[in-house]
Amino acid sequence: MTNRLEIPNAEWRRVSPRYVVVDFVGTLVFAIVACAVTSIPAVLTGNAVLWAIPASLAVIFVITLALTPRRVRSIGYQLRDDDLLFRRGLMFQRFVAVPYGRMQLVDINRGPLDRAVGLSELKLVTAAAATGVVIPGLVASDAEELRDRLVELAESRRAGL
Repeated sequence: MTNRLEIPNAEWRRVSPRYVVVDFVGTLVFAIVACAVTSIPAVLTGNAVLWAIPASLAVIFVITLALTPRRVRSIGYQLRDDDLLFRRGLMFQRFVAVPYGRMQLVDINRGPLDRAVGLSELKLVTAAAATGVVIPGLVASDAEELRDRLVELAESRRAGL
């Protein structure tokens, strides 16, 4: 039985390994805040049973943090003849093909953690909300080069409509 999600003869471009740091720190900060907030009822009431909520969250976040490097390695994209193909996910894999002619906006974002390690996030917007793609963890120069290439391809494809 063949895996229909695997693309034959495909060379996937991956995000920077430095993105692991950005994803890890972002998840860690969220985990600390979530565990702190959910422990407030246990502290205020003194009910020991309520400690199960932040403890359960802590276990989930530890597993999430342990899987972060593998999750980041699963992110990839390829520039094909007519579209950009994007993939991500371990258990729940997502493959999105965005035709060049449908791209309306190609945007680069750099958050504080991204800037600290020299990375950018490329966002592709189309008319259909479900096909919007965000490629995180690109080296800043690669993101700018990819943006320019995608804009060029999008303009050439729209001209033919």
